Amino acid sequence: AYIIYYAQEKYFNHVRQFANLELDKYINDPVFQFFKAYGTLHLGQIQDAILQLENARKCHSDVSLCCLLALIYAHKICENVDRDAVLELENKLKETRKTAGINALYYAGMFLWLMGKNDKANEYIDRMLKISNGSREARYFMMQQNYSGALEVVNQIIVNFSGFIPAFILKMRLFLAQQDWEQTLETALRILSKDETNIDGLQASIVNELSRTGNLNAALFQLRDFIHSLETKEPHNSDLHLRKILVVSRLCGKNQQILQLIYGFIERSYTKLKSSDARFANELGYQLILQGKWKDASVWYRRAMELDESSVDALTGIIWCQVLEGKLDEAEHQLEFLKEVQQSIGKSAVLVYLQAVIASKKNKNEPVATALLNEAAELHFSALHGLPLSMEYYEKLNPMFLIEIVKEYLVFCPKQPRSPGQIVSPFLKQAAIILNPVVKAAPGMLEPLYLMAQVKYLSGELENAQGTLQRCLDLDPTSADAHLLMAQIYLSQGNFRECSHSLELGVSHNFQVRDYPLYHFIKARALNKVGDYPEAIKILKMIISLPYMKKGESKKILGTSITTSERVSIYLELAEALRLNGELHEATKIMQDAINEFSGTPEEIRITVANVDLALSKGEVEIALSMLRNITPSQPYYTEVKEKMAQIYLQIRKDKRLYIGCYCELCEQLPSPHTSLLLGDAYMNIQEPEKAVEVYEAAQRKNPLDATLARKIGQAYVKTHQYSKAINYYEVALKMSKQDFLCHDLAELLLKLKKFNKAERVLNQAMEHDSVNDLPSMMKDVKSLLLLAKVYKNNKKEEVMGTLNKACDIQLRILKRIPLEQPELIPSQKQLTSLICVQFAEQYLIEKEYVQAVKWYKDALCYTQTDSKVLLQLARLYLTQGNIELCEHHCALLLQDDNCNEIATMMMADLMFRKQKYEQAINLYQNVLDKAPDNFSVMERLMDLLRRSGKLDKATYFFEMAKKKSTRVLLEPGYNYCKGLYCWHMGQPNQALKYFNKARKDSDWGQRAINNMIQICLNPDHEIIGGEVFESLNEEDSLKEKRESEQRGIRTAEKLLKEFYPHSQEGQNQMKMLQNCCLMATKDKINVEKALSVFVEMAQNERESVPAILAMAQAYMILKQTPKARTQLKRLAKANWTLSDAEELEKSWMLLSDIYCKSGKYDLATEQLKRCLQYNKSCSKAYEYMGFIMEKEQAYKDAATNYELAWKYSNQANPAVGFKLAFNYLKDKKYVEAIEVCHVVLKICPSYPKIREEILEKAQAALKP
Repeated sequence: AYIIYYAQEKYFNHVRQFANLELDKYINDPVFQFFKAYGTLHLGQIQDAILQLENARKCHSDVSLCCLLALIYAHKICENVDRDAVLELENKLKETRKTAGINALYYAGMFLWLMGKNDKANEYIDRMLKISNGSREARYFMMQQNYSGALEVVNQIIVNFSGFIPAFILKMRLFLAQQDWEQTLETALRILSKDETNIDGLQASIVNELSRTGNLNAALFQLRDFIHSLETKEPHNSDLHLRKILVVSRLCGKNQQILQLIYGFIERSYTKLKSSDARFANELGYQLILQGKWKDASVWYRRAMELDESSVDALTGIIWCQVLEGKLDEAEHQLEFLKEVQQSIGKSAVLVYLQAVIASKKNKNEPVATALLNEAAELHFSALHGLPLSMEYYEKLNPMFLIEIVKEYLVFCPKQPRSPGQIVSPFLKQAAIILNPVVKAAPGMLEPLYLMAQVKYLSGELENAQGTLQRCLDLDPTSADAHLLMAQIYLSQGNFRECSHSLELGVSHNFQVRDYPLYHFIKARALNKVGDYPEAIKILKMIISLPYMKKGESKKILGTSITTSERVSIYLELAEALRLNGELHEATKIMQDAINEFSGTPEEIRITVANVDLALSKGEVEIALSMLRNITPSQPYYTEVKEKMAQIYLQIRKDKRLYIGCYCELCEQLPSPHTSLLLGDAYMNIQEPEKAVEVYEAAQRKNPLDATLARKIGQAYVKTHQYSKAINYYEVALKMSKQDFLCHDLAELLLKLKKFNKAERVLNQAMEHDSVNDLPSMMKDVKSLLLLAKVYKNNKKEEVMGTLNKACDIQLRILKRIPLEQPELIPSQKQLTSLICVQFAEQYLIEKEYVQAVKWYKDALCYTQTDSKVLLQLARLYLTQGNIELCEHHCALLLQDDNCNEIATMMMADLMFRKQKYEQAINLYQNVLDKAPDNFSVMERLMDLLRRSGKLDKATYFFEMAKKKSTRVLLEPGYNYCKGLYCWHMGQPNQALKYFNKARKDSDWGQRAINNMIQICLNPDHEIIGGEVFESLNEEDSLKEKRESEQRGIRTAEKLLKEFYPHSQEGQNQMKMLQNCCLMATKDKINVEKALSVFVEMAQNERESVPAILAMAQAYMILKQTPKARTQLKRLAKANWTLSDAEELEKSWMLLSDIYCKSGKYDLATEQLKRCLQYNKSCSKAYEYMGFIMEKEQAYKDAATNYELAWKYSNQANPAVGFKLAFNYLKDKKYVEAIEVCHVVLKICPSYPKIREEILEKAQAALKP
């Protein structure tokens, strides 16, 4: 098995060595004698091989047939062929074949198979497969690309023969074919642990360092061992040397040290050849091209021509050297000759590429050059069709050649990043298509990654470009180009601080960066953007004064080039800086210099467009338009010019007709799908979607399979609220193009329209496919699953978790692969993973499983460490759990990052309140309101905080601050809402209703205002619903009057409910609660029971729902089922206090204390009341109950103290509290105070019963001597 494996792999010295070892054990074994001769023959020792074959043939008939075949081959490859000997051997072959046995046929078939003559070996194949070992079966599976089947067979061999290295090598190749580099490397290391000089193990390890990790130093170190191993193990096998080393040269990224080592090795192998081979000379020439030594390369290619006059590769190499040396005329002449040859031998990718370069550089013919580049790329990739990932794949991929093609494409690409709405250059798309397989197969190569980042940047995909560049900088932190491109990206994003940081980082790693003109240009642009015009002008003038900026001067400096486009950009930036600095005359002068410098170049139009901006800044609109009108459709940038005109008509002239006219003219002059899209988008821009649809549909009739157009039409229908048409259109478009984004658009639309079953069906259809392993398909599946989870949240809640789990599993697989395959997607995919974690957390929050929710929020932060939304949710969750320290820690993190983070400020204030640090809490809010007095979200929370800390009287200061900010603040819904809250808490329900009424039509504040209005209507005096203690104290007459007032309130509440339009599940629950609270407020038994059944259902659906449990208890109390009410209220007595449930918890604790008071359990009642007062210092009702308890215990002094606080915090608006306070003052012999309170009560309510006779007159009498 070893010998057959090595023979197939062409390790001929290994074959001979193993045969000799076996012959030492089994002397004169004919099979081993044959293989010894076979190895000798292929090592070029032909006469020795002939002698050995003759001896083997005579030993045994089993090898007679294969020996004859080998002898015929040996004689034919001799320098001087003995025709008679060949004829004699062929005759003997015919005779022997007639009488050959099974073994003889088998060995003959094996020889033919090893020689690559499968067609002649066909008659022996069946017998060969039956009697050959499992390794051959594994190879059969591998040929069929059934890698899992092959792995099973190989694993069986390894189990049975753990020392059989060929099985490990085959296993390593199978893992590589499956693109599983981790297992490939692990297997390579196992091979090297068994044989540290193993050629295949060393080769795999080097390729891993070059293609995946990008560790060139490690690769260089291992390459020396690899070359030594080849030279010692296979010293005379030059063919093998060349075959094994090629892949390393193709992946080393032009690293000079590695290339020099390889060149020396190939040259040594070439000298060992018995007869010179043109292949070696051609390869040595190509190695020198990679090293940039074109003249030396040309010498080798000419030597190859001498060795083989028909060598197309040699002639191609000579032309390539001529092109590189700038001898384009000579190269073109040679190419004409080769074009004729190509017709007979087929086209070569390199030749077509060279034609493209000449068309570009000599003839300046863009259409021809790009067409040839397309053809070159297609020819190159055709050689890779059907190849699994392997050493052969890497060799034929030849990234360095593809990089040259991409660089040629970039010559014709725009030099500025694409603006939103602009079409992506087709050349950028083609460059990305070429680079994708390179970056995927070799993510450790720096240059393809940098070029991909550049392509993404120019395509306007800034985040993707950043991700790829970060990978470049991880591989080589000293890369000046990468730092400069990163700075340009930050500049395009408007992140000037990071832009400057990137420039400084580039200088710190590579001091020569400061000598790059681009470094100074980016710095100047950043200064321009932040408004430091004088400094920007100084830098730009310095660049313009440099020698290489002048016409005709050398444009190359310190490894970076200045293109015409970049020179134009520098002039335009200087003109812009001067204009912004108010130096219009200087700006005009620079523009004139630019026109003189670049007149007649394609960049001339850019200067004209910039001149337009200068004219507009002077208010010369007509001059600007006349400049633009002079540009004809045949000139470059015509589309951009028309767009500029359109913007002037719309934004300055405010003329929609002329605005649309520009796009109509553009469509007439340059009819194309792109210009039709621009016209449609223009109609959408001026709110005429019906006309936009007409344009889009006309464009789609010409291009029915364009999914982008279909999407635009669907979006236009949605904008015109023609939802049925939009759905039908998406469905038809989906059948035609099967584009996943159309499916997702349709699903999102159906979700908005609450057509959940239909949305579910669409998404399930999108996922009806076989298991996929490519990243784009996996990403689409994740998006489909996340949308499906959204659908299930509305109609199949039990399916949500399972769907999210599926999405998460696929996403984690994606995340594992993208660092190597598509590093530019790392930021966006991490963001998506974080989003999935957040969705899990939200689901657990709904189910009140807080521990799991915390875990998933923490997981989300692993992927997006600085995501303020996640930090905020986690802080909220810790607050809900009562974990104050962790909540405070997360709030502090948020406030460090953004001092104006309102929600974090509110939460931190809430924490300070819980710690009874009231002043600190108020100061936090005050800091925000000092900066923005009209921030009513913060003001709303401040009202609540002031009330809970017993300082609501301070609120007036903040209302005055808001009024000073704007005279219109009194009309603001937010202001009126906050004013309503203030009045409500101050015991002025009628005033509160007036203010809330002013806010109830607002989209932001309206629903909250209506909710509060309903609550006031149902309970204007903040009474304890279901409470019995104070109810029994009321007089019968006042009860009747109160009942009528209640009925009016219920009717008003029911009217207001009709205006309550919930927009979420929470809102729907709130509406259901309010509807049933209205029923309960009637106190009619049937209505109350009906409401109770709803409350019970709500409490079952949402575990531990505080509002539902409280409502149940209130209903039970109204129905006089006190024990049941008490059971529910005891559940809430154990609940943690949260701000969201604060009101309901307060009411529940007071209702429970009411029950305890009724049954005489005053100590238990006091405990609940103290909890109320802990979280609401101005809870007048709690003080009232405390006063009642003290009064019952005849502690009149303490009772008076509590009633005094109840009277204070009810804003002296509740006469019942005033009566009780006056009564306890009387009992405590505080007659003057009692008289004062009586007067206040009688002023509010002149007919208040008993107060005059029982308190006022008695107090007055007690004062008389």
